[in-house]
Amino acid sequence: MKFAQLLSECQKYSRGRSAKQAPPEDDTMNTPTYPESNIEGTALSGSADSRRVVPTRAAGDTVLLRGVSAQRSGVKAVQRIFDLIFCTVVLLLVWPIFGIIALMIKLDSAGPVLFKQSRVGQDGTEFSFYKFRSMVSDAEARRHQLEMQNERTGPVFKMRNDPRVTRTGRFLRKFSLDELPQLINVLKGEMSLVGPRPALPAETSKYTSRQKQRLICLPGVTGLWQVSGRASLSFERSIELDLYYIEHQSIALYFRILLMTIPAVFRAEGAY
Repeated sequence: MKFAQLLSECQKYSRGRSAKQAPPEDDTMNTPTYPESNIEGTALSGSADSRRVVPTRAAGDTVLLRGVSAQRSGVKAVQRIFDLIFCTVVLLLVWPIFGIIALMIKLDSAGPVLFKQSRVGQDGTEFSFYKFRSMVSDAEARRHQLEMQNERTGPVFKMRNDPRVTRTGRFLRKFSLDELPQLINVLKGEMSLVGPRPALPAETSKYTSRQKQRLICLPGVTGLWQVSGRASLSFERSIELDLYYIEHQSIALYFRILLMTIPAVFRAEGAY
C-alpha cells in the first residue's frame, strides 16, 4: 500500500460525531464499559478544531473494554517486539543529539537536564516518567500560581504561553524533542510507542469511571489524539480518541498512528 494511501485510510479513524448520550458516571473501575462506536465523518466545531474530525460514541450496546483489550494479546506481543527493536535502534543512533540537547538546556537555564515525574500507567500503576527539562527548575512549585489561567477543560493543565517554559524548552516542545527520553520508559515496559498519554496522579484522581477506562492499556509516547490536533483538542475529545484506540487496537492501527506521527511532529499543531 502506498504511503499516501495508508495515511488517507488512517484518517478515517479520526472521523465521528458527538455522543448523543453519555454513559452513567460513578467512581469505580470494576467493570468499565463504553458504548459501541458509531463512526461517521463530521467536522468539529470551533476554529481550533475546524480542520479535524474526531470519533465519538453514540448510545448503543456497551462492551467491556478490559475484555476487548485482553483479547489483543497477539497484537500486544507484536507491538512489544517492535517497541523494543525500534527504541534500541533509535537510542543508539540519536545519542549525539541527546548530548546537544543536554548542552542547550544547561546553557539556557539552571537545573537538571532530565525531568522526572510520577505518572499513572496501565491499571493505575505509577511510574517515573522521563522528559528533557523544558521548564524552569521550580516549575512544579509555581503551577498553583497559574491554575486560573488554564486553557483546557477537564482535570488537565495547559497554557499556550506558559511563563515557566524556557527558550530552549519552547523549541524542544515544538518538535516533540523533549519526549525522546520516554524511549527509556518504553524499553522498561512502562510505556509503548503508541497509546494514551500518561497523566499525573492528581489528574487521574479526578477522572470519572468512563475516563478511567483509558488506563486499561499501556500509555504511549504518541497516540491517536496526538496525531489529531494534540493540545488543540478538548480533554473530552482526547478521551474519545483514547477509548477508540483501545477498542480498535490492532497492528495496522498501531503502525498507522506511528506513520501519522511524522507529519504531525513537523506541523507542530497544538504543540506547546
